[in-house]
Amino acid sequence: MNPELPSKTDPEEIEATAAVWLSLRDRGMTESETAEFMRWLQQSPRHADVFAELDGVWRRFNRTVELRPAVAGALEPELLAPRPRPRAACGRPLVWRSLAAAAAIALGWAGWVSFDAARPTAETAIGAFQKLDLPDGSVVQLNTDSAIKVHFTDHERRVELLRGEAHFDVAKNPARPFVVAADHVAVRAVGTAFNVRLREEAVDVLVTEGKVQVNDAVSGGSLLPAAPDHAGQPLLVQGERVRVPLVATAERAGPPPVAISEVAAVEMQRALAWQERRLEFDDLPLAEVVAEFNRYNTTKIVIADPALRAKRFSGTFRADAYEPFVRLLEDNFGIAVERGAQGVELRSAR
Repeated sequence: MNPELPSKTDPEEIEATAAVWLSLRDRGMTESETAEFMRWLQQSPRHADVFAELDGVWRRFNRTVELRPAVAGALEPELLAPRPRPRAACGRPLVWRSLAAAAAIALGWAGWVSFDAARPTAETAIGAFQKLDLPDGSVVQLNTDSAIKVHFTDHERRVELLRGEAHFDVAKNPARPFVVAADHVAVRAVGTAFNVRLREEAVDVLVTEGKVQVNDAVSGGSLLPAAPDHAGQPLLVQGERVRVPLVATAERAGPPPVAISEVAAVEMQRALAWQERRLEFDDLPLAEVVAEFNRYNTTKIVIADPALRAKRFSGTFRADAYEPFVRLLEDNFGIAVERGAQGVELRSAR
């Protein structure tokens, strides 16, 4: 998707086009978009000047968002930074209107909002991402196609993960434990940080800071194996991960068996790369790689040839830009790609 190039030298058209290029750059350009962007810059020195000025204002806006996160989700950039002065060449402060357009595009992917007690449920669409400030000072980061429901009382802070994935940075308050419930799994913490992903077949819990309990939400008993280095109540500590299988309550005679695994720093970074809109793969089957891309994109990739599913791949990609990955398969791995209205099909090239 390339923006239309201005047919005139009208300042407003140039600024509008620069704003679109800015948003495309921040979400990651394809090769064709990059080539088109370079051609646009070379068409006129004015194009480069306007883009550079807009980029500078956008960077100041981003720094202000970090300082005023609760306001950023309102998409009102004029409240967050001083209005730039009009340029003599334009006679009007067009940069700020273009910046507002770029903000609207970018914040459609990533917004930072405060929790509204009147609306206890927060959710993201496919390809969207959101940071949410909770009333106690905790911060929740919602991944693509995810939803939570918040219920705070005087004695407990409870968040239900309804679908998807979320990272929780919990404010310390020993008098009010913080509990994240996902299906029959309840992750209990006081002041820590951890990631929870609700899959169809299991719940994944990864501790990035501190320690948590992982309990059965019905019985209250621990779902973790007793570990020699965990005195008393079994705990999941920083750098550890557990996957709890989901089994229908009627089929469970007791807590499902789980195993704690240690996570190296590079694995931790890979698991949390979604917070920076990236997907990082290390020797994963194509079936898993495609499933991850499909989480973030409305255009779905389908492996039409079963023989391809087990082929393994590594790499780092923008989560919301599947096309560079598809082209990589097409150009370097002998995979035929068929693009259609229903999605993208992958087959072995004859």
